[in-house]
Amino acid sequence: MGVKSMNATAASPALHRPDLDNGLGDVGLYGFVAVMIAALGYVGWNIYSDAVASGVQSMAFLPFLLLFVALLIALGFEFVNGFHDTANAVATVIYTNSLPAHVAVVWSGFWNFAGVLTSTGAVAFGIVSLLPVELILQVGSNSGFAMVFALLIAAIIWNLGTWYLGIPSSSSHTLIGSIIGVGVTNAIMHGKSGTAGVDWGKATEIGQALLFSPLIGFGAALLLFLAMKALVRIPALYQEPSADTPPPLWIRGLLVLTCTGVSFAHGSNDGQKGMGLIMLILIGIVPTAYALNRAVPAHYEQQFHVSSTQAGAVFAAHTAPTTTPAPVITSDNSAPVDDARKEVTRYIADKKFAPATIGALGLLDTFVDKEVAAYGTLDKVPAAQTRNIRNDMYLESAALKRLAKDKGVTLSAAETKTLDGYKKNLDKATQFIPTWVKVAVAIALGLGTMIGWKRIVVTVGEKIGKQHLTYAQGAVAELVTMATISAADNFGLPVSTTHVLSSGVAGAMAGNGSGLQMSTLRSLAIAWVLTLPVSILLSGGLYALLSAIIH
Repeated sequence: MGVKSMNATAASPALHRPDLDNGLGDVGLYGFVAVMIAALGYVGWNIYSDAVASGVQSMAFLPFLLLFVALLIALGFEFVNGFHDTANAVATVIYTNSLPAHVAVVWSGFWNFAGVLTSTGAVAFGIVSLLPVELILQVGSNSGFAMVFALLIAAIIWNLGTWYLGIPSSSSHTLIGSIIGVGVTNAIMHGKSGTAGVDWGKATEIGQALLFSPLIGFGAALLLFLAMKALVRIPALYQEPSADTPPPLWIRGLLVLTCTGVSFAHGSNDGQKGMGLIMLILIGIVPTAYALNRAVPAHYEQQFHVSSTQAGAVFAAHTAPTTTPAPVITSDNSAPVDDARKEVTRYIADKKFAPATIGALGLLDTFVDKEVAAYGTLDKVPAAQTRNIRNDMYLESAALKRLAKDKGVTLSAAETKTLDGYKKNLDKATQFIPTWVKVAVAIALGLGTMIGWKRIVVTVGEKIGKQHLTYAQGAVAELVTMATISAADNFGLPVSTTHVLSSGVAGAMAGNGSGLQMSTLRSLAIAWVLTLPVSILLSGGLYALLSAIIH
């Protein structure tokens, strides 16, 4: 593909390389294996406990075998993400002698773990919303399994390939490309235009975040470095570290702090990408336990009824008058409700508002409200109805998200606020992440940071600039990366930690006049350009193949 391995030393500048071969040791290795085994046991026990608590009596062998394989692949993606992206946080502290390499990766792993545990989940569901609605609704079907396996395997293949070549590449970029590939292929396989298979509005929003984040990283690091050089006149900050001598304590503290911040921010943002997919897997295979959030507050059902009634009034106000009597809504899959589901699904997929759309939303709203009220609380919804209620809630929420941007209907500010409140109540029941899922992803990402990090650390530390990384350059690159990722996390947008950090190092190098190694930058640019099309083709091809096999 025109991308050479960047582990060759011929193009590297002459510099002192820190010790990168001091591993975890026997004790660390035993601890690593013990944690991995304990994590798998923890995941298995929680799935079993949740299934029993929600009334799952029998466990057929094949579905739970598929569940185990799917979870293993999803956690494998996060593990690969960990060691692929470790360099983003630790390269600067290693190459400035602030921390020994083996200490830095363990420290980074811990803060990645902490970042995942404290994440909001907004990025997780932002990623999931890119998938075609029909696949999300049928995630427990053969097509759903093919979808999950295809996009995760494609993302892992590209991540491992770029890691092997020592090229910092974006896991976010890769996963989003894989999702687009599945969506486009699914649409084509069902006789639709390829553009119908993806939420292109959300894809564009995420694409812009991925496009501009490295530009922001380069520009912000360049300006911050120049400002720092003008205001902080301490020569030691701008000089190459000497041999194995650590920097002065206050500089060392700053570099360790920024390493900690990037690790935490990386965990908070990147760790969420696997969470949403794991939830899809759980919903598809064990819907009784995971399709609905059975841990909502006690007053949720009353809140939901109030917001549903208010939303119904908005729908009624915008429904065209008709001489046909309003259908009587009962707690079964009556023809009017089925028709409403089809119209809402069509609206989400085609993004074309029709006069029947508002009426369908109102009908589905009334039906869902009656269903929730009939059982009193979500944890009493019977197994047979769990997936259906969840799908109806998801449909309603996805349509409301689309309606808020649709010019086909004019809503007042008060009506928009009412529907927004209703959507939030719908999402409380369907968009949730159990604590054990966060813990499992946190462990996978944290352990991944401790393995296989050397290749990309060398690229970031030695092959971007023509001179050795200085203390100031390392601190500036890390500060910019930490701030950019934290801001993106607050907006629920996935950004590439790899791209931001690499471009931040390049910006700091440019600000210091250190020179840039153009061969490395070309490889980074080629990988950046190829990631989307390659991951789209990989996942699309895998989805078509797996769809033919799993039927």
